[in-house]
Amino acid sequence: MHLRALEVTDFRSYPSAVVELTPGVTVLLGRNGQGKTNLVEAAGYVATLGSHRVAQDAPLVRAGASSAIVRATVVREGRESLVELEIVPGRANKARLNRQPVPRQRDVLGTLRTVLFAPEDLALVKGDPSERRRLLDELLVARQPRWAAVRQDYDRAVRQRGALLKSASHLWRGRDARRGPARGGGPRLAPGETLEEARAGALATLAVFDEQLAQIGGALLYARLRLLRDLRPYLADAYRTISDSDMVAQAAYRSSLAEDLPAARQVAEGEVPEQGELVEALLASLERVRTQEQERGVCLVGPHRDDLHLTLGELPAKGYASHGESWSLALALRLAGFSLLRHDLGTDPVLVLDDVFAELDVGRRERLADLVADCEQVLVTAAVAEDVPARLLEADGTVLDVVLGAVTARG
Repeated sequence: MHLRALEVTDFRSYPSAVVELTPGVTVLLGRNGQGKTNLVEAAGYVATLGSHRVAQDAPLVRAGASSAIVRATVVREGRESLVELEIVPGRANKARLNRQPVPRQRDVLGTLRTVLFAPEDLALVKGDPSERRRLLDELLVARQPRWAAVRQDYDRAVRQRGALLKSASHLWRGRDARRGPARGGGPRLAPGETLEEARAGALATLAVFDEQLAQIGGALLYARLRLLRDLRPYLADAYRTISDSDMVAQAAYRSSLAEDLPAARQVAEGEVPEQGELVEALLASLERVRTQEQERGVCLVGPHRDDLHLTLGELPAKGYASHGESWSLALALRLAGFSLLRHDLGTDPVLVLDDVFAELDVGRRERLADLVADCEQVLVTAAVAEDVPARLLEADGTVLDVVLGAVTARG
């Protein structure tokens, strides 16, 4: 799999640009602020329908424009596919595949698969659990695009259940529901309805949401655990190679259902219970924290509260790993994902290294170059050519100069 062409219109700093690409290593070279990362961000957006830099789409649209367009020509097994995305802040984005509109934007997922490593990925080690959950879920979707729909369904279920908990919080606390909650926003009692009846109705509705959350959340948790089981060997190998160290990198799943999971210790060590067991564990956890959720008005258990616990040797990586170790571990997580996809798909995803070599010492640069030299397509951004190991350009490497949004190939 490789990108043959990438075209953007009103995307980030670009009024328009067309970049022709080939298999092998392509280096986008230019000083900071010239637009290199904007191009690989566009490629990543085609693959994931999201940016690795921002959570919302609005910053992706050039100032003064109403929308942005990204087109990517993807070659896989000799056949070309054209993906076209229109990004419209505040409205539904549009997508076309081979010039035909698709019912849902997510229907283009899987046409292009990328693994992107960027400076922001240091947050995988040092940041919040949400960064590590996102890593797992993006890899799930790259592996099997159908999980995008499951992830969206789960997010919707959490929002709906959380809205019910919040709106009915005054009922749990025994306030006079005829006046509503102290700060408004909650349901009032119907004429002739007692507080006990209102509570019973809210609990019945909550039970429906509990079942929905447990079914979807159990499926998502099952998929994450299977993914992590398959990812762990690749992570250990990648870290060992990048760091040139005997220290073992490991990842364990920390579930908010820990007290209710069957064989919790085995789950942490990589064994995966049946999906039905996870659904029952989630229902048990929801029952266990019912009072706290009613008091706080938030959903306290489920995959949206889980974490990936990273260790180097016997110590947690967060708070103990050095800066160099943290960089190596974050990079190893991405390279492990690449190796897993290569194994599962039978083809290489496009590997994107955004301003990575500048953050690595000479030894790590060379070892990374050794790892990626045989990838079908690698896109590298760099501010200075000296940051990129020469061996990546010795065979069929291409250098594209990026200056104020103009992209030109070196002769």
